Amino acid sequence: MRTYELVLIIQPDLDEEGLNAIVERVQGVLTDNGGELVKTEHMGHRKLAYPIRKRTEGHYVLIHAQLERPAILELERQIKLSEDVLRHLLVRLDEIA
Repeated sequence: MRTYELVLIIQPDLDEEGLNAIVERVQGVLTDNGGELVKTEHMGHRKLAYPIRKRTEGHYVLIHAQLERPAILELERQIKLSEDVLRHLLVRLDEIA
C-alpha cells in the first residue's frame, strides 16, 4: 500500500455535525475498500484564495491514509457525487519524499 494525502474543502455553511458526517463518510469509503487511515486533521474554517461555486470560505480537512487503487477509484467517485465537497486533492506522498 502507498501513503496518500487527501485535502478536502467542504462547504462553509455546514454545522459541526454535518461536517463530521462528511468526514466519516469519506473515511468509511477508504476503510471499506481496503484502505488504512493514518491521521485525520480538521484544519478549520478558512478564506479561499478565489471563489469556488460562489463561496469565499470553506472547511479544510486533511486525511493521511494508506490506499490501494480500488479505494482511490471509489473515493474519487464518491467525492464527485457529493455537493458538499467544493474541492479535493489527492497526492501520493512517496513521490514527493
